[in-house]
Amino acid sequence: MAEEIKINKQLFHERLAHLVSTWKADRRGGDALFGGVGSMLVLLGKADRANGFSKSSAMNFWLLGYEFPATLFLITTEKLYVVTTSKKASYLQPLKGGKFPIEFLVRGKDAEQNTKQFQDVVDAIKAAGKKLGVVPKDSATGPFADEWKKVYEAASKEIEEVDVALALSTTALSVKDESELRAMRNSSKACAAIMSPFFVGQMSAILDEEEKIKHSALASKIDGIVDSPAFFKKNPKLPGDFDASQLDWTYGPVVQSGGKYDLRLGAQPNDENLHAGVIVAGFGLRYKMYCSIVARTYLVDPNKSQEANYKLLLTIHETVIKEIREGALPKDIYNKAVKLLKTKKPELEKHFVRSLGAGIGLEMRDATLVINGKGTRTFKDGMTLCVTTGFNDLQNPTPRDKQSAVYSLVLSDTVRVTRAEPIVFTADAPSDTGSTAFFFKDEEEQSPKINEKKDSRVGAIALRNITKTKLRAERKQIDPEIQAKRRERQKFVANKNRNEGLERFAGQQGGQNGAAPKEFKRFDSYKRDNQFPDRVRNLAVFIDHNNSTLVLPIMGRPVPFHINTIKNASKSDEGEWSYLRINFLSPGQGVGRKEDQPFEDPSAHFVRSFTFRSKDADRMGDIATQITDLRKASLRQEQEKKDMEGVVEQDKLIEIRNRRPQRLTDVLIRPALDGKRLPGEVEIHQNGIRYHSALRPDLRVDILFTNIRYFFFQPSFKELIVIIHAHLHHPVVVGKRRTLDVQFYREATEIQFDETGTRKRKHRFDDDDEYAAEEEERRRRAVLDKDFRNFAEKVAEAGRNDNVSVDIPYRDMAFSGVPYRANVLMQPTTDCLVSLTDPPFFVLPLREIEAGHIERLQFGLKNFDLVLVNKDFSKPPTHINTIPIEFLDSLRDWLAELGVVVSEGPLNLNWGTIMKTVAADPYQFYVDGGWPTLGVDSEEDDSMEEEDEDSAFELSDADMARSAASSGDDSGFDEDASDFDDGDASEDDDDDDDGENDSVADDWDELEKKAAKKDRESALDDRDTVRKRKR
Repeated sequence: MAEEIKINKQLFHERLAHLVSTWKADRRGGDALFGGVGSMLVLLGKADRANGFSKSSAMNFWLLGYEFPATLFLITTEKLYVVTTSKKASYLQPLKGGKFPIEFLVRGKDAEQNTKQFQDVVDAIKAAGKKLGVVPKDSATGPFADEWKKVYEAASKEIEEVDVALALSTTALSVKDESELRAMRNSSKACAAIMSPFFVGQMSAILDEEEKIKHSALASKIDGIVDSPAFFKKNPKLPGDFDASQLDWTYGPVVQSGGKYDLRLGAQPNDENLHAGVIVAGFGLRYKMYCSIVARTYLVDPNKSQEANYKLLLTIHETVIKEIREGALPKDIYNKAVKLLKTKKPELEKHFVRSLGAGIGLEMRDATLVINGKGTRTFKDGMTLCVTTGFNDLQNPTPRDKQSAVYSLVLSDTVRVTRAEPIVFTADAPSDTGSTAFFFKDEEEQSPKINEKKDSRVGAIALRNITKTKLRAERKQIDPEIQAKRRERQKFVANKNRNEGLERFAGQQGGQNGAAPKEFKRFDSYKRDNQFPDRVRNLAVFIDHNNSTLVLPIMGRPVPFHINTIKNASKSDEGEWSYLRINFLSPGQGVGRKEDQPFEDPSAHFVRSFTFRSKDADRMGDIATQITDLRKASLRQEQEKKDMEGVVEQDKLIEIRNRRPQRLTDVLIRPALDGKRLPGEVEIHQNGIRYHSALRPDLRVDILFTNIRYFFFQPSFKELIVIIHAHLHHPVVVGKRRTLDVQFYREATEIQFDETGTRKRKHRFDDDDEYAAEEEERRRRAVLDKDFRNFAEKVAEAGRNDNVSVDIPYRDMAFSGVPYRANVLMQPTTDCLVSLTDPPFFVLPLREIEAGHIERLQFGLKNFDLVLVNKDFSKPPTHINTIPIEFLDSLRDWLAELGVVVSEGPLNLNWGTIMKTVAADPYQFYVDGGWPTLGVDSEEDDSMEEEDEDSAFELSDADMARSAASSGDDSGFDEDASDFDDGDASEDDDDDDDGENDSVADDWDELEKKAAKKDRESALDDRDTVRKRKR
């Protein structure tokens, strides 16, 4: 024990000297503070923590840093007398030899000697003067105190007692030095940390789960947190040298609700259950014996009257704190608070507290420094106060139950007085209405209205299930004026795009043919010789799995080869020998993707393979297998590392603690967590959304608003699911997969029908039942769409500061295509082109599209392809294949509205080569004309298409007659054909392979052969024409 108690001798003498010098100065100034006393008595009896710390105990701690029960201190202006036991005296003996003389009177087992020591103290009191300074409100108990009182009473008639509580508070206790203020600050921060987030989290969880718990049980749970150093160690607002073992309770913890409130510091929690109404919580802690107090009122589903009264109390509380500064008087502050209350709501004055707090420090409540209508003690810099405002027993005009009929409100903070603005030590426990009002009965729990206006886009019955026609011969003819406007628009867009490209790439040059050069990677197996495994001394083939290295014996030395330098290994048998062949990567032997593998010096000499032989076939086979497995593991690690590229660690999600977060229940997530379809909930928190599964609480996905690039809502109209989709700036890991898209959805159809028309189905369902089921499904879809849309709008509202907005696909502008492998519905939105129904998801920002090219646009083909070029030429173009031809005109118009230059052509282009050429010198590319040079002129293409469409073989009646006549005799089909189309006949004659004019007509077989040959030549001519135009 003696080793643990170490009293700061220097600090003791400094504080004692300060007390005595102030005392002497007061004597010279007229004894206004100390009342002319010649000595002061500080008596401590039996230790009693139940009633809190007295001023005598506080003086013990202020001087010594410890409390010494059964000890008497008599302070005069010349000497300090200490009466205590021998054990305590051993702790105090080192204090001798300082500036102020100390005399110890050590008590023993001799009663007469002990009485004589008390008599010596009485004589010292009389010698110093007849006035003795005491603290009347402090009552010492125990055998030691009783023995002193017995000796003192005999001489008390000659001694005048003077109350020096105010003098001790003013001189020693109220104004703190820097070390004391540091202890107060740490105590306050620990107190605030227990209030929020610990108590708030416990309380909100209990209310959310509708759990029943007694006030006393909840207080006991909070009481145990001071014994958890890990809790305070995690708090970043506490200093690194914070010692949780120095913490102890001084007030509470007290939790009150349900109409029974006691706002006094001595209040105790009762055994009533926690009531979801007005909840008052108050905590007080000591850190290194310095106190702090914080109290908060939490409102659960408050009505307007309760909210208004709390806002008024908060206004008064903030006003009181702002008025606290050096030189201010407590009564002025109290009167200003009452005046503000009378101005706002005079009817609440009778419910207002009678004091606004008191001084706090070593004492939990300094009775000489009370903030009320009579307080005249001036505030000084360095004082600390517990500021408390509240209303007692307010009447609730609209109570939900009997326990809500009466309620009280209170706010308490620990504040430091300064020369300017006060410092609120407990500000980390928020008191604003946003942090103290909890709303559990929100709009999501209210039943939806039956008669609601239906969305025309949701749940509607298709008026037309079959399009008019899909035949090319029956396509609607386009107005020539529309075509002319479209061409003019495209010319304008092309010129604008070209000018922008010339301006953007002026003075820039590409490199590496538009492709970034691959970097040569070094692989270090061992940095030093002493890192070699011991087994390499055997000079045998050895595989070091820890360093991914193969060690080979070459010319009597172990030579390491990293696994990434090895191409493959194989084992073969010839006779009694087994051969192990190890092939290495080297220039000139790569095939496919390995062909352009970089090397540090490709002109150097390379070893391509090693061959080892052994009679141990099993070992050779085992080594080959191990090399193959290690190579596969290395490639797998590289792929995993590549998959995780771009993943950025998000900031921590800040959860909502003061109320139940807005949530969307029974939703599924894609990509699925751990590959399983687990239903869960999506919650909106302060800086993002969180998905977690009720079945697996450990599985959750957090998405911050700052990481959401685009946010979509897709209704269930003509779909099987309703979707909320987030496209991110940076990929996140969902399960074990890296993804830029996270989707929450719910299936819109819950009932499956047998559409085969079996007897069983007919027996169970008639037409009326089917109509009712369809109507129920439409209603369910409408409600589902409404819930998802409302939730998406709430997410956008919560993330409005981070530019989160809801985008809805335009289904009437949709077209089908194949962006990956499956044919899906592509839908434009305000900012993107998306396909969200089936994975893999497709999200292409429209602002990133530089140009579009339509491929395979030929007469006779039912589909065409669309290539969208990114503004970043290092990224590959986006291909959407197999788009039905009926969407061609709408796509042209849509791209024109976006300001995207569009080119068209009959063939598929080699975009890898094109993009390398463009990226190599983008400025020259735009000088040569830009993107329109890739396609056929749209005017010619349109005219060709019109000619093809109008070239149906039709004959008039006269022509039919002549044809019939000519077919009757054996002469001159060519002559009759010339009457039909002289140009074509002459063309045929000129281009005839034989160059002769046959007088005898060819038969039908010959004519068919000639026509087929003519078609082939025509196709070749067209291709040559296209090539020339492309050049």
